[in-house]
Amino acid sequence: MKKTILSFLFVALAATGAEAQKYMTRTAKVHFDATTSHSPEKIEGVNNEVGNILDAKTGDLVFQVLIKSFKFEKQLMEEHFHENYMESDKYPKADFKGVISNLSEVNFSKDGTYNVTVTGMLTIHGVANKVSVPGTITVKGNTLVAKAKFNVVLKEYKIDVPSLVADKLAKTAIVTLESNLVQK
Repeated sequence: MKKTILSFLFVALAATGAEAQKYMTRTAKVHFDATTSHSPEKIEGVNNEVGNILDAKTGDLVFQVLIKSFKFEKQLMEEHFHENYMESDKYPKADFKGVISNLSEVNFSKDGTYNVTVTGMLTIHGVANKVSVPGTITVKGNTLVAKAKFNVVLKEYKIDVPSLVADKLAKTAIVTLESNLVQK
């Protein structure tokens, strides 16, 4: 599956034109937190194997997330996540395909931190929804650091929460993203 994601990223990189400035990583980090005040323990997972490509010329942005790469503090929680909520065998990946809406405000040739808004389609659990997410891009030489924090409402992606754990699992997960991209 990792080879499939990497192949997709390389094809996407090639298809967007060789003359553009491309930035890429296969080690972006996605963290989510679905803990409530009634949760007996933290309900959070992290994935450090996220593929990301950014075309600085067009602002096109792609993220590919293998769901089974999410890790949890407790093995049982990880099993429940994959089997009961995300159905990882049926929906093995999540992705985002979008664009930086305010690309003209980012100077990729000047070091600094720029506020951005990214708009596109977020697909999780086989359901695609249009999203608009604020974030930052920090330029430092030939590298970029992209960061964002946003909410994902579970029911909008048909992720069912059984009534037995409804007060222990947040209806909205807080997602934090950090991607260290290098120019290719």
